[in-house]
Amino acid sequence: MVDPDTILPNERMRQGALDGEVTQIHRGDQYADEGDRFEIDGEAFEVVAVRERRLGDLTDEDARAEGMRDLDQYREILDRAHDNFEWDDDSEVVLHRFERVA
Repeated sequence: MVDPDTILPNERMRQGALDGEVTQIHRGDQYADEGDRFEIDGEAFEVVAVRERRLGDLTDEDARAEGMRDLDQYREILDRAHDNFEWDDDSEVVLHRFERVA
């Protein structure tokens, strides 16, 4: 079992997962493997995909799956959340996609 705070680093993301609005997150490092599970408020989730991507490959659909309106809002959030952040299309990130377990 993975600590949900490790995958979803803030309350907004964890609540979004519970509400079904957040189904994936991109992180700078890999924090889980496919098949790993985590729990939020008694609800179980399973990591169904983990893969490396580049920031430049992210789409509006990816941003919406992370609870954002679009890629522009996603960029703004990253900029506010990380000191000295600069969007670089070639920067590698790790996708963690998850689903609620019935």
